[in-house]
Amino acid sequence: MKKWLKAVILIYLSLLFFGSFLAVGMLGTGALENYFPFISDIKVFLYYFFAGAIGGSLRHLYMFCTHYMEDELQDYRKWIMYIFYPIFATGTAVVAVTLIQSGILLVQFTDYQDTPYAPISIAFFVGFGFNRFVNKLNTVSKDIFQTNNKKRNKTEEASEEMLEASSEQMVSPNSSTHQK
Repeated sequence: MKKWLKAVILIYLSLLFFGSFLAVGMLGTGALENYFPFISDIKVFLYYFFAGAIGGSLRHLYMFCTHYMEDELQDYRKWIMYIFYPIFATGTAVVAVTLIQSGILLVQFTDYQDTPYAPISIAFFVGFGFNRFVNKLNTVSKDIFQTNNKKRNKTEEASEEMLEASSEQMVSPNSSTHQK
């Protein structure tokens, strides 16, 4: 990888990391609401967005520096990861918190003095572990929307077991169907 590309990636990740902290600070002080009044309507989602950006950029800054120090930045295909993964992490963090708040993931947040500390923390962790979260989300999605033969076979087996149990009861009404 060329030196100028390494410098661009390092500057980009650093700006994303420190800029997200600055944006969170501006959100907290209300400085942005003076210029953009609609921000108050989406403020909490912006916290999640920037927390995901902080997590994603921190993780990739760490990875970039580690690979740079070990002289492992030879593959030109990997630079795209340093550019786009932190961006993907921002939106994924917002989606993760929304999924949790909807109750789908069976996790609940407790309120602490009307501040969203727990959701912001989850957004940070999702940003930091973006790849792992997407893998888990993929697994959950496969389980929820499973349409392959395995699911149909399980349903058919359950139906057949019910039919067998009811036919056994009809043949010998005095026998117990709970024996196996």
